Amino acid sequence: MSQPDVFQRALGIYKKIIWSTLIFSAAINILLFVGPLYMLQIYDRVLQSRNETTLVMLTVIAGSMLMVHGLLEFLRSRVLVRTGYQFDEALSAPLFHRVLKASLANPGGNSQAALSDVGRLREFLTGSGLTAMCDVPWVPLFLIVCFLFHPWIGTVALGGATIVFVLALISELTTKKTLDEAQNVNQAAQQFASTTLQNAEVIRAMGMEGQLRDRWLERHDRMMDLQASASDRAGVISSISKFVRAGLQVAILGVGAYLVLQGEMSAGVMVAASIMMGRALAPVDQVVGQWKNFVGARQSYRRLKSMFAQIPADIERTALPAPDGRLVVEGLMALVPGSRTPVLQGVTFAIEPGQTLAVVGPSGAGKSSLVRTLVGVWPTVSGTVRLDGTEIGHYNSDELGAYVGYLPQEVELFAGTIAENIARFRDADDKDIVAAAKLAGVHDMIQKLPQGYDTEIGIGGRSLSGGQRQRVGLARALFGNPSLIVLDEPNANLDSEGETALMHALASIKQRATTVVFVSHKMNLLSQADMTLVMKDGRVQRFVPTRQFLQPMAAAAADPRPPQAAAQISA
Repeated sequence: MSQPDVFQRALGIYKKIIWSTLIFSAAINILLFVGPLYMLQIYDRVLQSRNETTLVMLTVIAGSMLMVHGLLEFLRSRVLVRTGYQFDEALSAPLFHRVLKASLANPGGNSQAALSDVGRLREFLTGSGLTAMCDVPWVPLFLIVCFLFHPWIGTVALGGATIVFVLALISELTTKKTLDEAQNVNQAAQQFASTTLQNAEVIRAMGMEGQLRDRWLERHDRMMDLQASASDRAGVISSISKFVRAGLQVAILGVGAYLVLQGEMSAGVMVAASIMMGRALAPVDQVVGQWKNFVGARQSYRRLKSMFAQIPADIERTALPAPDGRLVVEGLMALVPGSRTPVLQGVTFAIEPGQTLAVVGPSGAGKSSLVRTLVGVWPTVSGTVRLDGTEIGHYNSDELGAYVGYLPQEVELFAGTIAENIARFRDADDKDIVAAAKLAGVHDMIQKLPQGYDTEIGIGGRSLSGGQRQRVGLARALFGNPSLIVLDEPNANLDSEGETALMHALASIKQRATTVVFVSHKMNLLSQADMTLVMKDGRVQRFVPTRQFLQPMAAAAADPRPPQAAAQISA
């Protein structure tokens, strides 16, 4: 199935139901004649004949028809709401997948805003917006009846409907560009605020609130100005539209009264014509009232359509056996997502199952970029990353994730319990969760928390310290006995106790013959590695056994002259 078909299939759910909705709308609009016809019979028959039986029968018939009208309205709404749920179910999961891919490809692109577009589009398609549009095609029928009453009555009704529609069109043309710009500015302001407030501690500690507040207010005020400008224009048109509608009621009654005086129609027809014109204008009024929602739904539709067209879903690939952990990288080149800047160029190395590789180099050498590429977070421009001879792109993403343990430099935990975070939010046996925690040396620390493994850590794990988050993140990386474990500066936030636990964890992993790649500068951690990869400017400078790499440092340590270990590591 082509990628846009996912979105089109979801919309197809509505296409299948639209005909029944139109049938309901036809019956509902025909039943709207009950009111005018009832008034016509009351004025021209009951009041003239003074027959109470006729009044009772007409009232019973009208009441029954109105009950049918109400039932059909309920059924139409129920059908649309249930269809909306199906639409949401069909689209939400594929959309979340694409938003995740878009966030990886363009971290600052605010792609998560698309998640709210589904709800906005669904609300329009299940609410009064769609029903108003289904009722609009019946406006000509009401206008025709007005003409049947009298050509003058029809002319007034047609002129009023035309004016109201033209006013709605003018409102759209004069506010669309401004509202689009306001929405874009608002999204930028929200993204700025969201990313800024993630560093609330730094803002407060370093007195940056005023400056950052002013930057946010600049974007916020721009959005308010644009919305105010659009609202002013829409307000003027709305006021004119209300005046026109009120004037039309006066005009239709005035014309009707004149025709009654001239003997060209009865008083009942005059009242019925007034009601009929109201029925004719009602769908137009509803469309005008829903115009803002319609514009928002249209924008959501375009964004969703664009996202599904531009971002393909992962191909469903053949399930592959669990790898042993042989890692081969050949001619690897990668770019920073969303840019053309190469961060890795021609990186080549290979390690056997069970070996541990240390990646070292100065800041900006491409170490973190390399580990992101190894686990499939960043795509490759050229070259390959193979796990047991298979390119990592040939694995299903969830399948590959089960074989890989990853601890990024900036550890992010998720709202939930300690146990859920360690288990990667999968259904897991408690013993496997505890085993991973013990392997990471974090079991005792967890037991000291208020609820142990069931402690809620909050959004981002903010209730834990940086060192605690890193240790829990390590347990998460070790969960499920992955074939490849990738650690980016795993000891960056650890105290001496945490470093000791990390050393024991690496030793235990080594005994299990698990392949490990880690980034670090600390000598005690480097001693755990079998091989060392030295990087600089995105290229491999050296790839040697760690013992050979450490020999010059050991010699320098024995030399009474100043040590050069740090220079060796960053060389």
